[in-house]
Amino acid sequence: MLLRRMLIMLGVVLLVVLALAAYKGFSIYQQIQMFSAPQPAISVSAATAVQQPWQGRLPAIGTLKAYQGVDLAAEVDGIVREVLFESGQKVTLGQPLIQLDSEVERASLATAEAERSLAQIEYERGRSLVSRSNISKSEFDRLASTLQKATASVAQLKAQLDKKRINAPFAGTIGIRQVDPGNYLSPGATIATLQDLSRLHVDFFLPEQQAPRLSVGQRVLLKVAAYPDESFEGQIAAINPKVENETRNLQVRATLNNPDEKLLPGMFANLQVLLPSEEQVIVVPETAITYTLYGNSVYVIDEKKDDKGEVVKDADGKTQLAVERRFVETGERRDGRVMILKGLEAGQQVVTSGQLKLDNGAHVAIVDDPVQPDSVEPSPN
Repeated sequence: MLLRRMLIMLGVVLLVVLALAAYKGFSIYQQIQMFSAPQPAISVSAATAVQQPWQGRLPAIGTLKAYQGVDLAAEVDGIVREVLFESGQKVTLGQPLIQLDSEVERASLATAEAERSLAQIEYERGRSLVSRSNISKSEFDRLASTLQKATASVAQLKAQLDKKRINAPFAGTIGIRQVDPGNYLSPGATIATLQDLSRLHVDFFLPEQQAPRLSVGQRVLLKVAAYPDESFEGQIAAINPKVENETRNLQVRATLNNPDEKLLPGMFANLQVLLPSEEQVIVVPETAITYTLYGNSVYVIDEKKDDKGEVVKDADGKTQLAVERRFVETGERRDGRVMILKGLEAGQQVVTSGQLKLDNGAHVAIVDDPVQPDSVEPSPN
């Protein structure tokens, strides 16, 4: 009886072990089948690399300056009698702006003119007398010298009197006035600023290596923060004949028209100098580039092939796609596009979104991206 019970127990244990072993084996089989099953394609968007003309540009930053600009100041001291302009007024060349008190100078000028008239009369009388030898030649020379001195005194006082009136040195827009009638002006005191806004200068710096690519007359495009959606065009007017010792940069000045006077002196400007020649380059969307410390790369989409080099197709007979990570050398970036200098050919498809989910050789499926076009369209230079 005891032996029979032991045999039954051993049989039951054996059945339990066999059941557990069968369950474990079935689980392992399911896992093997799951991992051996083909992975679903990763959805990515793509664009085609294109070859197109690309006009080189040199980026820079600069500051706008008036074509002519000056802070008006008094050259002589005096009391302000009249202010002949309004703040913000447009003035013409030679227009009177400030009149200082000039009563003393006018009185002195009247005295000097009277002395000159007397000297002129005596000189004419002496010339008549010296021709008849009634006065000596030295006496006539003294009369001539007296006339010259009186004439010079009149000219000097007229010049001093002219300095009592401040005129516009050029046509432009005058700023907010800093004086009022009755103010005492000392020499050098600022009256207002005068700016010619019809044309503007923009000064900027470029590395000395770019000097061979620069020439007077080259087109320059600039943008300012006040008008972010608008570009303004000018031309290089001058290139400094020396390189700055501290920065090793070359100063360049461009000139542009400002007919609407939108631009103001002192504005900060982003510039691009347009180089004269165009070259054919490979261009892809900037979102296709993966930037890392080890280099820039793109994922190139191509047909998936097996070990024999044959194209792999899915159950529906469609060609499967895979990606290859390829390191590239990038160049200038502009308007969401980037120039590829090395590592890519025209016509190849590159991934533009979904790169974080990818690895080299990953199976992908291309889906439409509403933001990114399928190819890079050439943009106007």
